[in-house]
Amino acid sequence: MTKPADPQTIPLLDERVTFPPDFLWGAATAAYQIEGAATEGGRTPSIWDTFSDTPGKVLLGHTGDVACDHYHRFRDDVRLMTDLGLRSYRFSVSWPRVQPGGSGPANQEGLDFYRRLVDELLENDIEPWLTLYHWDLPQPLEDAGGWPVRDTAARFADYAALTHAALGDRVRYWTTLNEPWCSAFLGYGSGAHAPGRSDGGDAVRAAHHLMLGHGLAVQAIRAARPDHELGVTLNLYPVTPQSDTPGDRDAARRIDGLANRIFLDPILRGEYPADVIEDLRDVTGFAHVHDGDLAVIGTPLSVLGINYYSRHVVAAPVEGAEPEPYWRAPSSWPGSEDVRFVTRGIPVTDMDWEIDAPGLVEILRRVHDEYPEVPLYVTENGAAFVDRVVDGRVDDPERLAYFDAHLRACHEAIEAGVPLRGYFAWSLMDNFEWAWGYTKRFGMIHVDYDSQLRIPKSSARWYAEVIRRNGLAAQ
Repeated sequence: MTKPADPQTIPLLDERVTFPPDFLWGAATAAYQIEGAATEGGRTPSIWDTFSDTPGKVLLGHTGDVACDHYHRFRDDVRLMTDLGLRSYRFSVSWPRVQPGGSGPANQEGLDFYRRLVDELLENDIEPWLTLYHWDLPQPLEDAGGWPVRDTAARFADYAALTHAALGDRVRYWTTLNEPWCSAFLGYGSGAHAPGRSDGGDAVRAAHHLMLGHGLAVQAIRAARPDHELGVTLNLYPVTPQSDTPGDRDAARRIDGLANRIFLDPILRGEYPADVIEDLRDVTGFAHVHDGDLAVIGTPLSVLGINYYSRHVVAAPVEGAEPEPYWRAPSSWPGSEDVRFVTRGIPVTDMDWEIDAPGLVEILRRVHDEYPEVPLYVTENGAAFVDRVVDGRVDDPERLAYFDAHLRACHEAIEAGVPLRGYFAWSLMDNFEWAWGYTKRFGMIHVDYDSQLRIPKSSARWYAEVIRRNGLAAQ
C-alpha cells in the first residue's frame, strides 16, 4: 500500500548549479534490510538471520524476517522509484536466496525473483545496479570458517558466476562487495555485526579473502561479458589528526591505513601499504597472502563505488578516555587499539555521525589524485534522523539539507576534475538498520512496519525535483 506524495509546491531550481547531462541519479537498498520473506522461495539462513535471532545482538530483538516485505511488494516499490524519476536502482542479491548453502547449483526460484525485479526496472527505464554481496553470507559457509577461510573467496566467485549467468543479459552494472571493511572488522573484529566474532587476526584475514573473492568474481564476469561495468564499493573516510603533534599524526596514519588504504591499495594498485603490514605484524603474519593473490585483487575495474557518511578525527591515547561507540571500538581496529576517536561538537545525525559534507569532496579528490584513473560513483550517502508522521505526511528538513550539502560537494568535486558519474541516495526507504534494528530511519520514503504503508517524505519530493532539473538551487 502506498500513500501518494503531497503535491506541495517545490522551489524551482537554478540551472547554474547543474550536473553533467549523463549523470546517473539513483537510490540504494540491500537485500536483508528490505526483502523479508526470510524462509520463502528456497531461501536459507544467512549470518544475519542467525545473528538477529541471537538474544542481545540486535536492538529490541528486531530481525529482518519481514523487513519492508519488498519480496512481495517490489512492483509497488518500483512504481515509487518511477515517481521519484530514478535513473538507476542499486540493490543487492541475497546469496542464500540464490544459492542456498553457499555452494552447488542455483536456486531457480530465488533467481526468478531477481529476474522479475530487473524486468520491472527495465520496463520503467530504471538501470539495474546489482551488488552481489551486502553482508549476507550463507550460514553454512560461516560454519565452515567464514571469510577468514580462503575457500570462501572461491565459493563467492562461483556464486558470482552463476548469478551473472542468470542476469547478465539484463544487468550491465555489477558490484562485487559492499563495504568489505564492515564485513571484516565489524563482523570478525569487534563482533558488533554478523557473524559476531571478535578476533583481530580473523578480521585481517577476512579482509584479504573478501578482496580475493572480489578479484576472482571480476575475472569470472569479465571473461563472460567484457563489456559489463564491474566494480566494488568501499566505505571511505577522510582521517584528520586532532592536532599537529607527532602522536596525533601517527594516529591518523594508522586509522587511514586500516579504514582506507588497506582496501584502496590492493584493489587499485595491487599491493598492500608497507606501513599497514608493519602495523598488523603482531596481529597476523600475512601468511594468508599467497603468491598471485594481489594480482587477482588488483584486476582493473570499470567503476569504483564510494560510500560516504562522515569523517574520522583521531588522536593519540590519553589515560581514562571514555569508551568508544561500537563501530569505533578498539577491537574494530586491530593494531591501533590505543588510537582515540575525537568528537568535535558539530551537528550529528541520529546515528551520532558528524555531518561533514566537505569530507566528501576530500575523499573524491584524493581517490582521483592518488590512484589510477577509474570512473567514480557515490553509491551510498544519506542520514538517519527522527521522522514523524503528521497528518499523513513526513517532513524531514534535516535530511533534505544533508542531501543538498552533499550533492553540492559532489558538484564541487566534478568542477575540480573528478570523474564522478553518479549518486545513489541511501536509502530509498526506511529499513532494518543492522544492529540498530528498526530504530533508525535513513529512508526518503517512510515505512510503517506494521501496515507496510509507504509515505514519500519531503526529501523524496525534493530529490525528485533535483533529478528532473539535473541541478540544485543557487545558494
